[in-house]
Amino acid sequence: MEDLKLLFIFIYVAVIVIISLTSMRKVKSLGDYYLGGRAVNPWMSAFSYGTAYFSAVVFIGYAGKLGWSFGMSTMWIVIGNCLVGTLLAWKVLGKRTREMTQRLNASTMPEFIGIRYNSRALKIVTALIIFIFLVPYSASVFMGLSYLFEQVFNVPYMVAMIIMVAITAGYLLLGGFIAATRTDFVQGLVMLAGSILMVFFVLSHSKVGGMVNAYQNLKALNEMLVAPVGPPGLLPLVSLVVLTSLGSWGLPQMVHKFYTIRDARSIKYATVVSTIFSLVITFSAYYTGSLSRLFFPEAMPTAGGVANPDLIIPQILGQTQPDFMLGIIMILIISASVSTLASVVLASSSAIAIDLIKGALKPDMPKKRVMLIMRILTAVFVVLSFAIAVLPNPILTMAALSWGVVAGSLLAPYLYGLFWKGVTRAGVWAGICTGVATSLGSAIYFNFDAQYVPIFSAAAIVLPLVVVPVVSVFTRQFSREHIFKMYPHAKVKDVKSAIPAEDTV
Repeated sequence: MEDLKLLFIFIYVAVIVIISLTSMRKVKSLGDYYLGGRAVNPWMSAFSYGTAYFSAVVFIGYAGKLGWSFGMSTMWIVIGNCLVGTLLAWKVLGKRTREMTQRLNASTMPEFIGIRYNSRALKIVTALIIFIFLVPYSASVFMGLSYLFEQVFNVPYMVAMIIMVAITAGYLLLGGFIAATRTDFVQGLVMLAGSILMVFFVLSHSKVGGMVNAYQNLKALNEMLVAPVGPPGLLPLVSLVVLTSLGSWGLPQMVHKFYTIRDARSIKYATVVSTIFSLVITFSAYYTGSLSRLFFPEAMPTAGGVANPDLIIPQILGQTQPDFMLGIIMILIISASVSTLASVVLASSSAIAIDLIKGALKPDMPKKRVMLIMRILTAVFVVLSFAIAVLPNPILTMAALSWGVVAGSLLAPYLYGLFWKGVTRAGVWAGICTGVATSLGSAIYFNFDAQYVPIFSAAAIVLPLVVVPVVSVFTRQFSREHIFKMYPHAKVKDVKSAIPAEDTV
């Protein structure tokens, strides 16, 4: 049966290679490499959004640790991810982002922020935040995959990580966003089918015995495991819902999907497909995690005598899935993770190549050279992620810190920049400082304790949404000329308080 698992992996890699090589022929410009020509169809956009959202971090890190701790109340995270992280994200951000970024000729989030707030410094700072602080998230994805490989195939952790690094870097270096989008669609189909089958076999296991028995057995262990709020309490649960749902609105790899969709009409279809995809994937992952106490009633699995929550899901899968399903689930989680990594790496490499080097340091650089630099930075980012993944940090902690800093810094400037004419540059700077200080500062203060990092990361996302408008009310507005450039259909009465333009710092 080991041969069957390896066959699944071989087929998967072969498909990735074929898609990458065929996509390479279509990459003729920087716009093709990073934006897919802004002509991605709704199905591919929807699957690309979903596969970027959910990775080994969800299946291995979040679902296992949170399911064991919170029990059935992790279903609130499912609801939040589906309604806020997906449905509302498409409805609120999709159309406006597509229209405004195309009109302003902005291809990245830092570029949009730089144009919207007429600030080169903001563009540079946000680009650096993205490149630096998405590295821990990328590393957490590599870790999740490597733990699974180690448990299912008995492949050493380090060897598994090298394999994942090679696959991710390979197809991105060749085909860029076009390759990523095409593989996202194929991988999304695998994720949907594999998730449904995974839950079926978990429920069929003798330790679970179906949904009704699972509920009764969890209740017998601890009634709080089936309560609306699990044992850790309300604040940690709400923080996790906010972090994983609202946080996605401020992540450049997620927002990027709105830049690339073909037209406004396609957004309607993509919204529906993305939400269904989100429901299937999140329910499958978190429901499986919520049953983990039935397999480990007293304590989490250990590694070297120390409890390791990242081993919960891999060991459950090893106990519940037939051999052929382990091969499929391996492909499922590899698919989810490689898709996420592709989106993260593209967002990060573009932040330096497009926003920092071409946008600030060498504006006259030919686009072909920018594309070459993006490919080089792709390799650099993957290597940095690998280096951090070698360190013994919990997946949940690294992912939460990354989301807290990046989304905490970017969500408020991005969201208010789309819709509110009154936001000021000072307000944006205040919001960015608040997000970074709250998330990173608290993580350092609490020594990166997994108990506190998600709570303060969620606070880092919410606080700037208050700070930015408060500071903006009391600081200098942009000129009417700038406001009308950003919002051509704005009414005069909406910008009558504007005074002469600020400088571009």
